[in-house]
Amino acid sequence: MSGHNKWSTIKHKKAKEDAKRGAIFTKLIKEITIAAKLGGGNPENNPRLRMAIEKAKEANMPKQNIEKAIKKGTGELPGVTYEDVVYEGYGPGGVAMIIEATTDNRQRTTASIRHLLNKFGGSLGETGCVSWMFDYVGYMTFDKNTTDEEALFEAALEAGATDVRENEEDGVYEVITEVKEFMAVKDALEEKGFKPQTAELTRIPQTTVKLEGEKAISMLKLMSALEDDDDVSHVYANFDISDEIMEKFEQ
Repeated sequence: MSGHNKWSTIKHKKAKEDAKRGAIFTKLIKEITIAAKLGGGNPENNPRLRMAIEKAKEANMPKQNIEKAIKKGTGELPGVTYEDVVYEGYGPGGVAMIIEATTDNRQRTTASIRHLLNKFGGSLGETGCVSWMFDYVGYMTFDKNTTDEEALFEAALEAGATDVRENEEDGVYEVITEVKEFMAVKDALEEKGFKPQTAELTRIPQTTVKLEGEKAISMLKLMSALEDDDDVSHVYANFDISDEIMEKFEQ
C-alpha cells in the first residue's frame, strides 16, 4: 500500500492546484455525466453519482455546473456521449498498471495512453493481464492524531467494514470495505463523528514492485502525465518508491 498512499498524497495536492486553474472541472463533469447516465440522476439511489457530486463540491464546482452535468447524463439536456474504458499495462520496471478513462472518443484515448506508456518506458497490455493483481475495494483513512482508535475500530466493524488497520508510516487508520458497502459504512462512520481524510473506491495492489533511480522517476512522470490527460479518471499501479524520491519529485 505504500506506493498507493504516497502517490495519493501527491495526487490530492495536485488536485488542489488543478482546481485553481479549472483543469479538474473537466474530469468531474465527465464523471457526473456518465454516473447519471448509467445509474440515474438521483444521488440517493446512485452511489457513483453521489461520490462524484461530493468531489465536485470539494473542488468548489458551482451548483449549476453540477446540475447541468447531471441533466446531460440523464438526457434532459443535449450533450456529449461518454463511455468508461479500462486499460491494463506495464510501467517502468514491470510495474502493473490499471488506467480508467471516461471518453467520447475511444480511439483518441487509446492512442494517447499508448503514447504516454511508451514514452516513459511502459507498454499497453491485453485486458486481464494485470487486473488480477489488484483488489477493488472501498477505502477510507482517518488521522491517527485526532481519531479514537478503539472507537473507530468498533464503529467501522459494526457498520460492515471488512478490515480496519493502522498505517504507522502515513499516520492514519485505514478502513477497507466491499465496494457495495462503501457508502453505507462511510455514512455510518460520519454519523458517529468520524470524518475521513480520504474516501474512495480504489484498487489496492496485492504485491508491490520496488523502484529506484531513473525507473522510479520515469514511473512518477508517467503517473503525472496520465493523470494530466483529460480522459483519464484514475490510475492504479503497484510501485513502491522511497519517500526521498517522492519528495524530490514533488519539488
